Amino acid sequence: MNIIEEASHRLAALQRSGMAAPIPIGEMLTRPDGGPHADVRFHAANGPTPRMRSVRPRRGLAEPRRSVTLDFERLQASGHLVSTQTRSLLAEQFRCVKRPLLKNRLARQPDRNDPSLIMVTSALPGEGKTFCAINLAFSIAAEIDLSVLLVDADVVHPQMMTRLGADHCAGSGLLELLADAELDIADVELKTNLPNLTLLPAGAPQGLSTELLSSQAMKQLLSDLSAARKDRVVIFDGPPLLLTNEAVVLASHVGQVLVVVEASSTPAAAIQQAFELLKPVPVVMSVLNKGRTPSAPMGKGYYYYVQGSA
Repeated sequence: MNIIEEASHRLAALQRSGMAAPIPIGEMLTRPDGGPHADVRFHAANGPTPRMRSVRPRRGLAEPRRSVTLDFERLQASGHLVSTQTRSLLAEQFRCVKRPLLKNRLARQPDRNDPSLIMVTSALPGEGKTFCAINLAFSIAAEIDLSVLLVDADVVHPQMMTRLGADHCAGSGLLELLADAELDIADVELKTNLPNLTLLPAGAPQGLSTELLSSQAMKQLLSDLSAARKDRVVIFDGPPLLLTNEAVVLASHVGQVLVVVEASSTPAAAIQQAFELLKPVPVVMSVLNKGRTPSAPMGKGYYYYVQGSA
């Protein structure tokens, strides 16, 4: 069974359980130039069982008690956006990505999830979601009046800290916060040497990660993160939508989702299935990754095609 067939079987199971509506039959999604893109409409590791906990607010959050120094030269060499690249092609591309997200953030509605909570995901692994989540966080951190919390929410296969060269500082993270009522957020967050950027690792993978992400503790944590600082944007590097239950659960908590689609690679059927799962999310946008620009005026690099609306 290939990865698309596996995803189709999983979506069928979700439909039978009532978590997803049947996929309508329609035309394949295409870009104006004929390539695939997502049209914006509208296995876990074993681990200890978390002990029962009372859910309590943790507002008035303290500054992180730990810190990590990011190696900007290493990040730039690996193709990531850093503060010295403010006029690069990559910087301009992520300005295009972040502008509609930040605009939607200002249009918060009482009956919807906080649009300051943004999940970056993809239909399948390897499409570049972690790359985009990190660069989006770097770009938003450059804003004058905003701060960013970058969360590794791919709790089954966390990669964010390794990509940042900070895996030696990972330790406890999101899962431990949800499982342990006595653990303080300031104990697991990491302050960085990039102004306005804080990191939250995933924590140790465990068998009940889906249940933890769907728990009342998760809802309370997100409420606390939203309420603690009105200038904060929280970006979640989420799991792929078609391979884990955690991705759908996390998407139900956030106000915006950015779906990364690998150019000329991701099957249209997989894109359709992914967007079907995201129908309940009020704002869903897409970004085309790894598509080459024939003649980039500011140098060579990736081209990101973005569209969407609230």
